[in-house]
Amino acid sequence: MSQSSGAPATSSKLGAVHTLPSYLQADNLGPWGVYLQQVDRVTPYLGHLARWVETLKRPKRALIVDVPIELDNGTIAHFEGYRVQHNTSRGPGKGGVRFHQDVTLSEVMALSAWMSIKNAAVNVPYGGAKGGIRVDPKKLSLGELERLTRRYTSEIGIIIGPSKDIPAPDVNTNGQIMAWMMDTYSMNTGSTATGVVTGKPVDLGGSLGRVEATGRGVFTVGVEAAKLTGMQIEGARLAVQGFGNVGGIAGKLFAEAGAKVVAVQDHTGTIFNSQGLDVPALLAHVKIRGGVGDFAGAEAMKPEEFWGVDCEILIPAALEGQITEHNAGQIKAKLVIEGANGPTTPEADDILHDKGVLVLPDVIANAGGVTVSYFEWVQDFSSFFWSEDEINARLVRIMQDAFAGVWQVAQEHKVSLRTATFIVACQRILHAREMRGLYP
Repeated sequence: MSQSSGAPATSSKLGAVHTLPSYLQADNLGPWGVYLQQVDRVTPYLGHLARWVETLKRPKRALIVDVPIELDNGTIAHFEGYRVQHNTSRGPGKGGVRFHQDVTLSEVMALSAWMSIKNAAVNVPYGGAKGGIRVDPKKLSLGELERLTRRYTSEIGIIIGPSKDIPAPDVNTNGQIMAWMMDTYSMNTGSTATGVVTGKPVDLGGSLGRVEATGRGVFTVGVEAAKLTGMQIEGARLAVQGFGNVGGIAGKLFAEAGAKVVAVQDHTGTIFNSQGLDVPALLAHVKIRGGVGDFAGAEAMKPEEFWGVDCEILIPAALEGQITEHNAGQIKAKLVIEGANGPTTPEADDILHDKGVLVLPDVIANAGGVTVSYFEWVQDFSSFFWSEDEINARLVRIMQDAFAGVWQVAQEHKVSLRTATFIVACQRILHAREMRGLYP
């Protein structure tokens, strides 16, 4: 039901009755509804901290902005922008900015909440935040894209800052976008503030290893899970959805470790080669063509056939909501490593669990990106930069330690790795909330 007569909207579809903010509709919660279900599943394990659990079900701050720009043809276009800070009990907000025509407030809220969980799971001193603009950036010229980025940065400038909220790249954004954001914020504040964003070009205070960090994290937790379950990486077959910074890098690292990438899907097509794709050649093809479609070293597949590919490891590294109750039953992989944020619905989670598929959840598996973003932020504050080997070694150590902690909690409580990650993270967030108390 949607809100009426001034009463708060509620939803009981989630297994618990939730009082919802007035700007959401109970019958169309989108990704935020998935996150609420995940919180419900973890609540019984929070002990005395459960009295604070409502803190997790409300974003601390949500800003919606109008982003007007002049297009190259002289007309004025308006775009809808968001910045949501879900929780800042453990430190400043941290999370990416995505440019996508289907971005919604519900999606940005959920992504910001998953950032809270992710940051707490790997124990970096951040809260969760996220931003986005409803735009198809492929339809904009470079100049229009710059004007959009700068105007958006100016509009959200009242709530971001090196010690308040630090944006980063996400879907359809990159180091150049971050450079424009950093410059705009710096011009508005009157001093160069390299620490206001991460994922910047190295020449502007970016960190070595940042571009590969999320994919390297996916690979690291995959290797750890394989050790614990007795799976051999060498010879294992992989299917990867999305072949950009996350899926492409993870596929490359797995291939270098002796695995075979047999299927890849992205927005340009679905390709298959039972003998294993030539990953370096495929990455070069993607760089030139913008996607995996028409790659010469593979045959094309129907998109829906991707989920039923014979493989040991599946890496969804595209957008959220890809593995659903409709396709989870087809999956033959024994290990699913979530490179994307929220790629598996709760219903699909249950199906995979019943099939004996081990799911390494996004909130731990793809935390490599924010971990190296943290390293970048630290380096910016100290104006002292580390070597790429140092960065990769520290990343691997943090990811291994975090995964070991989550694995132990999963064994103790006999719960999924997703629920275990939420147990670890929510306890850290709510313990911080409890110790800080409520002001005033």
